[in-house]
Amino acid sequence: MNSMQAVDLTSVTRHYAHGVTALDDVSIGFGAGTFTAVMGPSGSGKSTLLQCAAGLDRPSSGRVVVDGRDLATLGDRKLTLLRRDRIGFVFQSFNLLPSLTAAQNVALPLRLAGRRPDSQQVRRSLASVGLAERMHHRPAELSGGQQQRVAIARALVTRPAVLFADEPTGALDTGTSREVLRLMRDLVDRQSQTIIMVTHDPVAASYADRVVFLADGRVYGELQDPDAGQVATRMLQLEASC
Repeated sequence: MNSMQAVDLTSVTRHYAHGVTALDDVSIGFGAGTFTAVMGPSGSGKSTLLQCAAGLDRPSSGRVVVDGRDLATLGDRKLTLLRRDRIGFVFQSFNLLPSLTAAQNVALPLRLAGRRPDSQQVRRSLASVGLAERMHHRPAELSGGQQQRVAIARALVTRPAVLFADEPTGALDTGTSREVLRLMRDLVDRQSQTIIMVTHDPVAASYADRVVFLADGRVYGELQDPDAGQVATRMLQLEASC
């Protein structure tokens, strides 16, 4: 496990209109090659943390460094390039184009970047999620879990420094969720992929190396090598105190 920080937030605050403070002086690092789950009650700032860390939203104050780049020093074009080349995204909805095959969906980020997709690169990305043999199937011919794995392969095809996942198992049944979570755990263990995942599910969080808890826009502690019971107990305590 690498001790370097893939993502580092220092004194990050994010204000919105009407006096809403979504993040309040948050300082936290995410080590390269680690799997972190971010949890907290509704309105705790989880999504804002993810958006600021991924360069999708600019903080009102503070510093965000991703893959050694200070996002505040990047103009819109350079920030777009960084997100395209060094950051991967997986969401609850798979966001696959129904008319394209699995391979074509995975190749899409390369095409959008004006690069000619390398068929071997696309195949390797699908193989990394166990779907090389389904590369010519369209989304309608795949299960929900397989569609999410295609979405993960698409996020990984540019070999990003960080993979951000926002409720990646939220639309899946229990068995399929575990399948996707085992895959994500394997990506960290075998390929040293850095993953930061927002989730509300204590079982999903138990696949991570650590869980960071947010409430009212602030960090309220963390758990290392968590189990689902510990996470659930901490969440109950956090919700009771809010």
